[in-house]
Formats: sequence, C-alpha cells, structure tokens
Amino acid sequence: MVPPGVSGEVLSVAAPGKYTIEQEVARIRTDSGEQPLTMMQRWPVRVKRPVAGRIAPDRPLVTGQRVIDCVFPIAKGGAAAIPGGFGTGKTITQHQLAKWSDADLIVYIGCGERGNEMTEVLVEFPKLVDPRSGRPLMERTILIANTSDMPVAAREASIYTGITLAEYYRDMGYHVALMADSTSRWAEALRELSGRLEEMPAEEGFPAYLATRLAQFYERAGMVTTLGGQSGSVTVIGAVSPAGGDFSEPVTQHTSRFIGCFWALDKELASARYYPSINYINSYSSYTESVRGWWKEVGGEDQDWHALREEAVDILRRDDKLQQIVKLVGEEALPDEQKLILDTARILQNAFLQQSAFDEVDTFAVPEKQLRMLNTILYYYHRGHDVLKKSIPIYKFQQLAVRNDINRMKSNIPNDKLEQFDAIDRAIDEQVEGLLTQ
Repeated sequence: MVPPGVSGEVLSVAAPGKYTIEQEVARIRTDSGEQPLTMMQRWPVRVKRPVAGRIAPDRPLVTGQRVIDCVFPIAKGGAAAIPGGFGTGKTITQHQLAKWSDADLIVYIGCGERGNEMTEVLVEFPKLVDPRSGRPLMERTILIANTSDMPVAAREASIYTGITLAEYYRDMGYHVALMADSTSRWAEALRELSGRLEEMPAEEGFPAYLATRLAQFYERAGMVTTLGGQSGSVTVIGAVSPAGGDFSEPVTQHTSRFIGCFWALDKELASARYYPSINYINSYSSYTESVRGWWKEVGGEDQDWHALREEAVDILRRDDKLQQIVKLVGEEALPDEQKLILDTARILQNAFLQQSAFDEVDTFAVPEKQLRMLNTILYYYHRGHDVLKKSIPIYKFQQLAVRNDINRMKSNIPNDKLEQFDAIDRAIDEQVEGLLTQ
C-alpha cells in the first residue's frame, strides 16, 4: 500500500513471500527521486489519515446480537457508546461483538482497564475460533494494552494509536471495528495531564477541551472511499464507565453528542443476570433509516423489518408505562388489552432481547432468524387481539401450548433451519382457532 502523499511510477514489486515490516516490498519513482516502500508507515496518531471521500453508511455491522442488530442497529462506519456502571457487562458485550461482528479486522483498546481483564483477553482470544474463517480469532485482532498501572501519557495516547491503526487497515479496503474500553479512563488520563500542565479545569475537573477531543476521536469513524478507490470503514464502539452509573456526568453527556448509537446498560438487568443488559427505554439508534434498505433485502416483501421493529419498540414502551400502574394496583386490576401488552412485552424481553453467550445456538442469530423470531412474536400478539375481540378471557390465551415453543425458539431453532418457524406459526393459528370455536 502506497503511503498518503506519495505518487509516481512503480519501478519494482517484491516477489510473493514473507517479509518483515521494514524490508522493501516495492519501489516508486517520484518527482523527488526513487523511494522504497515498506509495509510499515510512520504517521502522527493524532492526525486523521486522508481519504478520497466519505460515503453515507447504508449497511449494518451485523453482530448476531438481536437487541443490537434488530432494535438498535449500528451501521458500518458508525459510532456507538456503551455506557454502564461497574459490573453491567461493558467488557463482555465488546468481547461478544469482537467475536461475532462481520468486520474484517478488530482493534481492541484496553485503556486504563484492570490488568486481569487484559490478561483474560490475551489468554482467551487465541483459543476462540473465528466463525467466519474457522481460524483463531486472534489472527484478525489487534490488542492495545494500556492497563491502569501504566503511565498516564500512554493511556492518553492509546485511543489515538488504536484509531490510527484502524485507519491504516481501512485504507487497504477493510471494514474495521474498533472497541475502546474505556473512554472514561482515557478522559481521566486527559484530566490528569491537564492538571499537571496547570490548565484551567472545567466541569468535574476535566479540561475545557474534553468535548473537542471526544469529537475528534469519534469523527474519525466512517465509511469512506480510499485514496486507492476502494471502500473501507472504521466502526467505533466506545465503552463509557460513569461513576456510580450516573449518565449525567461529562464524559457520557459529551459522548452522546457525537455518536449515532447509544446502548445504555442497566444495573438492575445485570444484577438479574439478564444479558445483554441493554436498557431498551434509554437506548437509541439513529441508523435505523440508513440500514432500512439492507433489511428490506433480507426480509423481502413478506417481512418489513422497519414496521416490525417500530411495533415491538412501541409495545416495550407501553409496557414500561403500564409497569408504574402495576406497582400501584397490581396486574390483575388491568383490562385484558393491557394484560396482553404486558404479556407480549415479557415474551419480547425473555425470548428475543435476552441472549445467552453460553448457548451454542443462541449465542449468534443470523439476521434472517432475528426477523423470523420477531415476526412470530408479533403474530402471536395479533392473534391475541383476535381472541380478546371474542370476549375470551386473556388467561385462556396465555395457556396455549405454543407459548412454550415461542419462548424456547431462540435455543431450539438453529440458524440453518428457519423453516421450523412455519410450524410455530401454524401451531399459533390452529390453537387460536380451537380457542375461538369453543
């Protein structure tokens, strides 16, 4: 790959083989004379690498995690934040994304994290198998280890080092996913350096230019046309560790201004061993319209992902409001229509949004399976309305045997046997019709 700013006539290219990063692999005649090229390039990490142009992102980064892909998607070339207090699963979520996302390369930055967490990555990642290639996951992963006991200047520079490496591979035409864990530790290093330089502190002691530095980092994400005419992307996913889980602190607030995806982790969900512990009320994605066309290709004319997603999110939000009433008067006092909403929301939470990393089938769901699952749950919800219109009590509908099949389909139906969803849909029709004719 020719470094930016170098152009001319190619005089020679080395024969195929193994070379070190400092050995000459090509030679170019430039206006100032002949220049040897190596696989190593020197670049100031705080300066973004040039591109021919930026492309509007239109394809999602497929992660296999339903709450992300289907509900809060991130586009390739997008930027996302994972804020959450201690123990909510930020690192584990990023590990899961590093393993299953369809990026060509993963850059994992451990900035200010505990040494045992980085050790776990170094020990476990070589054992994991890349599901795309069948080779060790470590072969497509770059780790930048800056633990909490390392010099503060190294921590401050680690994020820039990672994003520059990501741009280097992006310029080769690769799609790179960068995991920064965590930007809060980086901001703390920035605060410490600022204090040593005797700069005027701003909110909570952070320097006044904190927002500018965060913007400069997240703006380096994007889908681009490289100088060589290819398309490549850098997707940035930054973990934020607000003290006490307080999302109003400066790093979380400033970060939310420069990203398109906000996956808010919930302490209560994590305490209940509900993973991924992404709070579907506080989270959002601004990439839904960008990836809508891609999902239309996946679902075809029969399954409109956008309509299914909107309906599911609406049910979850209505459930959240009803929970306030339930706490006061109890669920039994509600009319059957509202009980159906609560019931469907529980199925969405447990059978769709919750996902087990230890289940061989459930750990990764292809987009087609995600759509079929969501479609089946909402079809069950619509047939519930048919039952209520006939003045049949909701408890009889909840006793249908097919309900167990719906709750277990995430683990029982593999990614390559999606025709089994047809059997569940037929069972819903048969059992509902049997209820209506009683």
